[in-house]
Amino acid sequence: MFQSQKTDIDKFFNWLLKIAAIVSCLVLILIIAFVFIKSFPILKDTGIIRFFNDLSWHPSENLFNILPMMLGTLLVAIGAILISAPMGIISAIFLHYYAPKNISNIYKRIIEILAGIPSVVYGFWGLVVLVPIISRLHPPGFSLLSGILILSMMILPTITLIVSASFSNLPQQYLHGASALGFTRWTTIKCVVLPASKSGIRTGIILALVRAIGETMAILMVAGNVVQIPSSIFSPVRTLTANIALEMSYALEYHKSALFVSGLVLIFLVIFLISFIQGFSRKKNVTP
Repeated sequence: MFQSQKTDIDKFFNWLLKIAAIVSCLVLILIIAFVFIKSFPILKDTGIIRFFNDLSWHPSENLFNILPMMLGTLLVAIGAILISAPMGIISAIFLHYYAPKNISNIYKRIIEILAGIPSVVYGFWGLVVLVPIISRLHPPGFSLLSGILILSMMILPTITLIVSASFSNLPQQYLHGASALGFTRWTTIKCVVLPASKSGIRTGIILALVRAIGETMAILMVAGNVVQIPSSIFSPVRTLTANIALEMSYALEYHKSALFVSGLVLIFLVIFLISFIQGFSRKKNVTP
């Protein structure tokens, strides 16, 4: 009787999880379909190629080049990941394996608070503190570098907390086995902890990358919002998300449809980067 009841409960939750997974997939498909439908009028008349080879982005003059904003989005996000991923992993290692318990608890609470701070607060801090500092080094201060540094600060807590959770879920037998073999603390971390936690580390990097690509307010406040391919790290840039936020309120007809094309490109950009990271990880795992 008890076994039958348990089986029925298991079946119920199994179906519930399946329904939740199906609904999630449907939501994603509906979002992509909606953005595509809104993009279709301009795609039908001009095609996709013009969005990459027009002279510039001036929708009032029927110029729709989004390539500079696409590159700006990629450069800001990848630059932020290159800074925050190593720092996040190191922070998680310190939190779990080097910090005393009292300091570890305080440090973890600080990271959790940083993860919960709204992006507009980071952007405001960057506007009044970070931008003037960079401006003293190389005017105008509103630049690709400002965007990278602000995003690095924003996504660092995300990576740290996810990697830390991955370390917490590591089977204790791994650590006991390494201790029995006489491994030092660092050798255990390098040869046991990091390889065993690579799935969690990859998840943290992917979630942080997605947040970096999708960030709007903070980047809008510090990056300069100039539509151009940056010639240096001190050049102002505009991202796809900032462009949508700036222009959607007054966009009409083709202009509005072009902004939806920007959103469509942004969606496929995220899908491509996630697929690339996961494919690269799998390829690395099977390499002898």
